[in-house]
Amino acid sequence: MPVKDYSCYYQVNIEKSKGWFFVGILRSFENMAFDRTLDKQTALFEVFVPQDQQAEFVALMQLMIDLKIVGKFLKLPNRLES
Repeated sequence: MPVKDYSCYYQVNIEKSKGWFFVGILRSFENMAFDRTLDKQTALFEVFVPQDQQAEFVALMQLMIDLKIVGKFLKLPNRLES
């Protein structure tokens, strides 16, 4: 049976007024990540990142932290891997 390769999983807190910008920038990088909103009230997003795109994603998140777009991001176990 083939082994499934799951994406890396992150939760990202966004500055509420910058959510549209975060999504636009993230989606402008082809095949870097898939995002969706987990909690609209707290601007919490979940992001699935292919393993080979992880370094680029982390660098982008650090830049967005520096620009005060992202408050913090946390790598967690992929919730779909169960």
